[in-house]
Amino acid sequence: MNNTNENAKQEKQEFSFFTALLPLVLMIAAMGITVVWLGQDPHIPLIFGTASAAVVAMTHGYKWDDIEQMMFKGIRLALPAVVIIMLVGLIIGSWIGGGIVATMIYYGLALISPALFLVTIVLLCAIVSLSIGSSWSTMATVGVAGMGIGLSMEIPAAMIAGAVISGSYFGDKMSPMSETTNLASGLTNTDLFVHIKHMFYTTIPGIIIALIIFFFLGRQFGGGDAASQTEVTDMMTALQENFVISPWLLLVPVVMILCIVIFKMSAIPALIIGIVLGFLCHLLVQGGDLGAAVGALQSGYVIETNNQMINDLFNNGGLQGMMFTVSMTIVAMTFAGILEYSGMLKSIMQQIIKVARGTFGVVASTIVAAFTTNATCSEQYISIVVPSRMFLRTYIEKNLHSKNLSRSLEDGGTLTSVFIPWNTCGVYIYGVLGVAAWEYAPYAILNFTVPVIALILAATGIGIQKITDEEKEAFIKKHYSNVKDEEAAEAV
Repeated sequence: MNNTNENAKQEKQEFSFFTALLPLVLMIAAMGITVVWLGQDPHIPLIFGTASAAVVAMTHGYKWDDIEQMMFKGIRLALPAVVIIMLVGLIIGSWIGGGIVATMIYYGLALISPALFLVTIVLLCAIVSLSIGSSWSTMATVGVAGMGIGLSMEIPAAMIAGAVISGSYFGDKMSPMSETTNLASGLTNTDLFVHIKHMFYTTIPGIIIALIIFFFLGRQFGGGDAASQTEVTDMMTALQENFVISPWLLLVPVVMILCIVIFKMSAIPALIIGIVLGFLCHLLVQGGDLGAAVGALQSGYVIETNNQMINDLFNNGGLQGMMFTVSMTIVAMTFAGILEYSGMLKSIMQQIIKVARGTFGVVASTIVAAFTTNATCSEQYISIVVPSRMFLRTYIEKNLHSKNLSRSLEDGGTLTSVFIPWNTCGVYIYGVLGVAAWEYAPYAILNFTVPVIALILAATGIGIQKITDEEKEAFIKKHYSNVKDEEAAEAV
């Protein structure tokens, strides 16, 4: 029996770098033809990529049963994200039906100057995301309202989405309650608050640059011409005609934030509370009937008015409205599962590690590896997990503190996930904000500025923490003493 197992293992060959890269190249080529040229959705190119990866794996000794298990493992990794995506569909439907989104937009139009809108929405999303530790929840609530306010001010959707994303990911990255922040610190054996403090070097300059750029971008919308003022007035009038507008409705998002901040709830129960409160507001405040309230949860809110912008914005939400996002997430993770569990991704990563020379080389390789994982495995969590396994010992042996690695994982992994259209983050943002990755990418200023700042710091040595030989030996003894050297990276 043992001999049989050994033979099975020997049949599986390692992948060369170019062979491992082939499914990714084919998928990206198919994505370009299908999405850019034909104008179709990205699901089929991802399925084509999955099939290509399966064929490559089978030519290296993997059986179909093995490939099935790889795909299922990939899907299982995305199940928590899928649950949150479905709940977000419910919360958008219930908050629109309950008048909560309309109330936020109404008071936003009344209080926010068009010239300062982009700066304001960055700061607001940053505060909320920092408080609750979730960029996704922030975009689904404050972000959706922000899109409505900005569009009514005739600000381009891509620009608004970029501001929402920049603010949301700042808070997500810097919050001690963020899953990615805890993951990056935990996998690198770095104290959580040491990790957060070390991210100040890259993230604070990044958000300052974003605010300055959005300030200047917003100035072109501050003219206050009669036509735009009329549109804003018409929008506010239409909101009052179709919804009960009350400041008391703002208590719903406040309660959800308090549940996370004060009562330390995780995202799922907090979202459920938000859904229930929105549902009750639909019935008790807006006077909707039970069938309409349930329909808003299932199929999204439905409204027909004389204001086309109201129609476009508020015919939204619901469980069914998120099925595009759910299906794309599942398809993307089948592709990611084969790349990860067959060893193709490892072969790609090993080539990236080989170019690491000195501090700049190690940091640059980490950021490239995290971005590559986002592109190949379609999930930001994997972009932190896989490079952390492969780079930790490299950092320590080069006398670099582990917090340099934890920061680089977030700079290259958490933030760049939004730029990959088939990554769960890119898919989610398209589903919630209605803007594709290639449209908002130039305006997701924080997300592309921070990795550049990280590279500059690595090149200059600013903000790079070294450790002594004694600290290096103590770290290796503590974390690697019970494993063989060749198994160290996998054991971390």
